[in-house]
Amino acid sequence: MQDKHQKPWLTLWQILQMNLGFFGIQYSFGLQQANMSPIYKYLGADEGSLPFLWLAGPITGLLVQPIIGALSDRTTGRWGRRTPYFMVGALLCSVGLLLMPFSPTLWFAASLLWILDAANNVTMEPYRAYVSDRLNPGQHALGFLSQSAYTGLAQTLAYLTPSLLVMWGLDKNALGANHIPQITVIAFVIGSVFSIATVAWSVWSTPELPLSPEALAELRARPTGWRATLQEIAAAVRDMPAMMRRLWWMKLFQWYGMLCYWIYVVPCLARSVFDTTDADSEGFRDASLLNGEIGGFYNFVAFVSAFALVPLSRRFGPARVHALCLTLAGLGMAALPSLQSKVLLFIPMLGVGLAWASIMGNPYILLASSIPKERAGVYMGLFNMFIVLPMIVQMLTLPLYFNPLLAGDPRNVLRLAGVLLVVAAGFSWRLHRRPG
Repeated sequence: MQDKHQKPWLTLWQILQMNLGFFGIQYSFGLQQANMSPIYKYLGADEGSLPFLWLAGPITGLLVQPIIGALSDRTTGRWGRRTPYFMVGALLCSVGLLLMPFSPTLWFAASLLWILDAANNVTMEPYRAYVSDRLNPGQHALGFLSQSAYTGLAQTLAYLTPSLLVMWGLDKNALGANHIPQITVIAFVIGSVFSIATVAWSVWSTPELPLSPEALAELRARPTGWRATLQEIAAAVRDMPAMMRRLWWMKLFQWYGMLCYWIYVVPCLARSVFDTTDADSEGFRDASLLNGEIGGFYNFVAFVSAFALVPLSRRFGPARVHALCLTLAGLGMAALPSLQSKVLLFIPMLGVGLAWASIMGNPYILLASSIPKERAGVYMGLFNMFIVLPMIVQMLTLPLYFNPLLAGDPRNVLRLAGVLLVVAAGFSWRLHRRPG
């Protein structure tokens, strides 16, 4: 839509400010990754049903993101194309985070997660398209990998917040009436503040570029309404670039594996390190805190390595760099259940951190170079289907074989996750061999 020569070249500081809102979004996601399975267990869920209780995120993403992406492509109001979605989504996310740790029942927490994930999805994909809108193609790698760096930093803090609160003197065994620890409550309140404040700063510091008169006229000439939006989504699917189609297989195994890790890492650590399956035991709470520490470490690795991946991706290609990072993560996850020393647990997290930095940047570099700029919003939304569909498949299939094939043992789920990430690495390597 917008000629690349009309876009001013931004400094690193400007790019960091424009992506600060991603910090708030990812702090929220980090809280969910680290705490939803423990919260569900505190409220009485059994381990076999955990994937079903995580369905909110993928389902809302599947429904919300393509529609929001298409709508943001067509929005021409005074506040810009993407900004209204940033702000509304961030506000709803703040409310959801504030309420989550006060959930009185399992069904209440599961229902609230649907609202929270819908709000995050309203914010997320227009933010991805915002990078394509605002930056020259030569700065796309820096733009997307700075979002990856913020992801690492935000999730480091989200994972570590409960442990930091304990370090500062709070009682890890102080529980609310719903059995949820008070340190978890405080962490979610902090996330509520970050969600709205960081997005508001990004909007204020780096407003969207105005569309040219020609681009604005073309947008306003398009048909409007929900039917036109659905037709635009259908047309985008029909015209999907070849590179985007080939990314599907890598994303399928990548996200199936990552979700296996997030859902079952706390129950895995409870068994392998603390020898307990009882959610009301101190050992289980210690496993949740330990997950915060190793999760914070891998996210810190992602934060530190994100910018280092920029020159590597430019030199060797994002597909090959991504394949290497996924392989290291897969080997680390497969080894994790066999480690009982807390110190040794940090070693496999190096690979997981490198993979997480790459996951949040390199696939988007491959995508951004292949999609038409006038459809950036709808294609970023559709690309999210390559995340949520594997997650939905995982959530619907894993409970079917959790007991018969994996012996009802979360440690075996982590081993499966490692194998799946190595398979995803193979598909990523093929993307480099077959470009375009």
